[in-house]
Amino acid sequence: MHHTPADDSVNPSRLPFPGLHRRGFLAAAGGMAGLGALALAGCSGSGTSDDAGNSGGKPRRGGRLRAAFAGGGASETLDPHLANLFADAARAKALFDKLADYGADLSAVPRLASSWEPNAGLDRWTVRLRKATFHNGKPVTARDVLYSYRRIADPAQAFRAKASLEPIDLKASRAVDDRTVSFVLKRPTAEFPNLLAAFGAYIVPEGAHDFDHRPVGSGPFRFVSFTPGRSAVFRRNDDYWDGAPHLDELEFVVANEESARINSLLGGQVEYAHELTPTTARAHEGKGQIEIVRLRNSAMQGFAMKTDRAPFDDKRVREAFFLIADRKELVDGALSGAGEIGNDLFGKGYQYYADGLPQRAQDLDRARHLLKKAGADGLKVTLDTSAVAAGFTEAAAIFRDQAAKAGVKVKVAMGSKDSYWQDTLDSGTLSCYRSGAMPIESHFSQRLLTNSTTNATKWRHKDFDALYRQAQSTKNTQDRAAVYARMQRQLYAEGGFLVWGFADWILGTARTVRGVAHRAPANTLDWARFDKVWFA
Repeated sequence: MHHTPADDSVNPSRLPFPGLHRRGFLAAAGGMAGLGALALAGCSGSGTSDDAGNSGGKPRRGGRLRAAFAGGGASETLDPHLANLFADAARAKALFDKLADYGADLSAVPRLASSWEPNAGLDRWTVRLRKATFHNGKPVTARDVLYSYRRIADPAQAFRAKASLEPIDLKASRAVDDRTVSFVLKRPTAEFPNLLAAFGAYIVPEGAHDFDHRPVGSGPFRFVSFTPGRSAVFRRNDDYWDGAPHLDELEFVVANEESARINSLLGGQVEYAHELTPTTARAHEGKGQIEIVRLRNSAMQGFAMKTDRAPFDDKRVREAFFLIADRKELVDGALSGAGEIGNDLFGKGYQYYADGLPQRAQDLDRARHLLKKAGADGLKVTLDTSAVAAGFTEAAAIFRDQAAKAGVKVKVAMGSKDSYWQDTLDSGTLSCYRSGAMPIESHFSQRLLTNSTTNATKWRHKDFDALYRQAQSTKNTQDRAAVYARMQRQLYAEGGFLVWGFADWILGTARTVRGVAHRAPANTLDWARFDKVWFA
């Protein structure tokens, strides 16, 4: 199965989200297709692990790590601006750098940028670059940054980060000197650093356009070879600004089927297997052959209710559906227990998450009462689902049975894997939904504003839009968090996303592998960060 690394709700023609377009996941997976929060790290085998996934011992240099990912076939490319699958993202991370990336709580942390500072109006930001060099020995400069962003913004191209960089006026932005960029924005943007960390916003050398023969980046590994759909081999960059990797070499191996990835890991053909199922994890966790790593809260799981059409244009019906859901049963059944329950809000454990709201529990009597008040006795509704993402068909069947206990008849309709995400953006009334990791602010801007292009719930409220603009014009982080909390309280009370759970993202490694981060949702800085990995 192919997974996009960010959010399953986007397709190539309607790019915003880190969205994910799935061929078969975060997005984060469904990825991230895809793509958590970091609560406790999970790991099998003997010994204890810290947050970095280290089982003790000093990092050692040497060796080639072979990592198995689902790939994209002969059309694969090393162009970092075209990255769409997890394999693309992992390869891009090895060869290139962004100005910033997302930490475990989805807040932006500096990478090639050493600092950023706004003006009073939050519509101009000064970004200073750290001292870093490309693999050809040339320094990374402000001109490279502006070239990269202007390339991404090319209207003739479908580069993934284009929508994320939209708030920047790239014609007015300029290089102040070799290591200082003055970014002019079209409107106040308090969360500007999130743009720098956007999925696919990699910095390439000025003038670069051919990335499949001998790509030059500033990342921890240098290019050796690449065969699309099969493998890519990279070698340690001893001059990397963040310290040379421990590994001598890194090889990405394409294995589209999960069975092929786990069998290669068990057989010693690879030392790292990306995207394993809960069933596989349970079968091997603690057995001593391999290590299982669980990245908590990596993928939101839920149902999207269209708030602009019957029956979900009545907020009483939406509240009733919130109360119909038995979240633990959904997590246990649809995710095989590999996750935790949700509370109808995106981003559990992420920066700005409203964790003080009461945890919703199933209340069928209250649900029936609300439906009766709404004149929806004997309600019949179609729930769209698909085999496009793991657990979708199971979740639909479980919720159908839960709804029946409240007198609601749910008809489950199977959709095409190829067109599911596009279809559910505009059609139907109720659908299975998931999303990978992204900042909560990005979730608001890409899915919940009146003009958002992936507004799967058709949530259109001028007061909500105004609160978002207020947040983006608020410089003080604490004050801004208070505005985000108001927005989340409104969604909790009457929103269209029934968020019933957050799935673990599961990896497998050989027992000799150390340094794999255990608190890194897919699409964040420490996910697939092979420069910090070593062999014991």
